[in-house]
Amino acid sequence: MADSGAIDSGVRRVRTLFISDVHLGMRPTRIAQLVDFLKHHEADAIYLIGDIVDGWRLAKTWYWPPVYNEFVEQMLKKAAAGTRMVVMPGNHDEFLREYLGTYFGEVEFVDRTVHTTALGRTYLVMHGDQFDIVVAHAKWLAHVGDWAYRTALQFNVGINWVRRRLHRPYWSLSAWAKHKVKNAVSVIGRFEEALTLEARDTGVDGVICGHIHFADMHDRLGIHYINTGDWVESCTAVCETPEGQFELIKWQAQTPVRPKEARRGLRLRRAKTAPDLDAPMPPGP
Repeated sequence: MADSGAIDSGVRRVRTLFISDVHLGMRPTRIAQLVDFLKHHEADAIYLIGDIVDGWRLAKTWYWPPVYNEFVEQMLKKAAAGTRMVVMPGNHDEFLREYLGTYFGEVEFVDRTVHTTALGRTYLVMHGDQFDIVVAHAKWLAHVGDWAYRTALQFNVGINWVRRRLHRPYWSLSAWAKHKVKNAVSVIGRFEEALTLEARDTGVDGVICGHIHFADMHDRLGIHYINTGDWVESCTAVCETPEGQFELIKWQAQTPVRPKEARRGLRLRRAKTAPDLDAPMPPGP
């Protein structure tokens, strides 16, 4: 990695950041990791490629913890400092499509756009739900799929509670299914084919999208396909370096355990060996 990407200790300067599928309003998500990621990256432009807000969940149950405000403040601070901010709504925040073609302060709302890299290569940038047959033609089934995904996330909470105590890394049931279940692999393949065909018809060199929560970058279909992943589980984003190269970043693997969390874990282990019999029982996980 070239040193020219850093502007000061711990902060990296890139040309462009691409982020999608944050799902503000869903539980659980990794917004604290995203805030940390943004504190360590500065960019000339940031593309928010859909499903930043989960309107489906917020319409049913309002959930807006303080860390969400930290994320919004980070984005507004960067926009005020001169970062170009482009928002492309997805299916979960489709209410924002009413504002396509408008600006809110320094933030621009578009359905899709073409990004030109430092090397002059062009990329179609869009969320990608427009090419999801279920979302387009059977929205009720998309809601069923959303429920199934959230159920898998709840299973993950219990599974990873045990894994943390065994000092094992985070494991994702939904990610495992996407890799192993034949139908899921087939759906991802058809999605990639549809997006690369759209990019080819648009006359660009590649496509950058989100939607399926499956970060990837390849040229298998003759077009440079990039998927930014998500911040529900994967903690992935894509950056363009000042030299015009793309990198797929998995921030979860780069963020160390905070000292406060390590101390808390140490206190828990001591409590196991010398319990206070007069103290009330702690709540379950």
